[in-house]
Amino acid sequence: MTPPPRRSARNGSEGAAHSPGTKKGRSLRARLVLLGAAVLCLFLTACMGGPQSSLQASGSYARSADRLFEGVFIIVAIVFVLVEGAIVVFLIKYRERDPNDLPVQVHGHTRAEVIWTVIPAVILAGVAIPTVKMIFDFARVPPKADRVDVCITGHQWWWEYQYVKDPGDACPAQGLPSNDVAVTTANELVLPTHKSIYLTLNSIDVIHAFWVPQLNGKQDVVPGHTNHMTIEADNPGTYYGQCSQYCGTSHANMRLRAVALTPDAYQSWLSQQAQPAVTPTATDAQAGADLFVNGRNNTGVFASKGQPACSNCHAIDGTTAAGQKGPNLTHVFTRQAFAGDTFDMNPENLKLWLEDPPKMKPGVDMPNLGLTPQEVNDLVAYLETLK
Repeated sequence: MTPPPRRSARNGSEGAAHSPGTKKGRSLRARLVLLGAAVLCLFLTACMGGPQSSLQASGSYARSADRLFEGVFIIVAIVFVLVEGAIVVFLIKYRERDPNDLPVQVHGHTRAEVIWTVIPAVILAGVAIPTVKMIFDFARVPPKADRVDVCITGHQWWWEYQYVKDPGDACPAQGLPSNDVAVTTANELVLPTHKSIYLTLNSIDVIHAFWVPQLNGKQDVVPGHTNHMTIEADNPGTYYGQCSQYCGTSHANMRLRAVALTPDAYQSWLSQQAQPAVTPTATDAQAGADLFVNGRNNTGVFASKGQPACSNCHAIDGTTAAGQKGPNLTHVFTRQAFAGDTFDMNPENLKLWLEDPPKMKPGVDMPNLGLTPQEVNDLVAYLETLK
């Protein structure tokens, strides 16, 4: 029988296996591996320092999750090194030297099977116990005196926030006007520092997921099913987040930000947001307000395409605009961004948006209304007064 080439190399050409050229090749491969590892580490450094990092916890809940992650990561790293190290050692120590030798058979070896069953079970139990405890800790409802309740509704592709008047009050029915909430806003969740924010989450269309990495983990937002989560911020600042569950064409444009204020600043914001919109005094803003509520020439629609007036989809407290399909715009110009927290809030972006919303945000419900340049200017002038 013709011996396999590998045996031939050992028996007949063994000298070639240890030739200077082969050693040089191995050395080159080792250097390439080290170079590849260095490049990989360099790329991984890009993962640090972004605005959405759960490794930069800024609240008690996020910090608890981060501590658990770090503990589990250490255990996983130790297991990885031990297992991979053992594999390498065994590959070298017990490599085949004689083709006629059979390895030691361990099937049915009671001691070995007990060891490789008990050790993983103990490790998994060590990971499971703090994990389960944290799940129950996170599910605990904070006392009413120590929390702020906010009802969140996920829409394609924006977030609606309704601050109930008192902790424990029920969230209003979705898609219907309600007098039971103190403030209704969108995309920008304002919260006081050092206070638990108890969120009640629902969706009006498809599955979304609410996620502000620096304040807590993710929570699915499911149609017909209510979920809860609690977040907390240590310091004033802006914390960015987004929907983390694919929810359609503009999923990537369903962002959010949580703005943490000192308790006094938060109370001032809440009082200001609870006020109705001021009546504009400038001529162009008055024309924009009339256009917003009544449509073109008081017809209730924009005649060029028969689209309903803005008030059919948006509410502005203090006016007859009471639409519930789109964001409440009572104080829209106090927000830092709009359209799912995608575009900075400024007159230039508002003009571009009103000229052609689907062009700015694919799949959005708001159609191109066929507005004239003058109508766009008047509407922007009105929106700028909504502070």
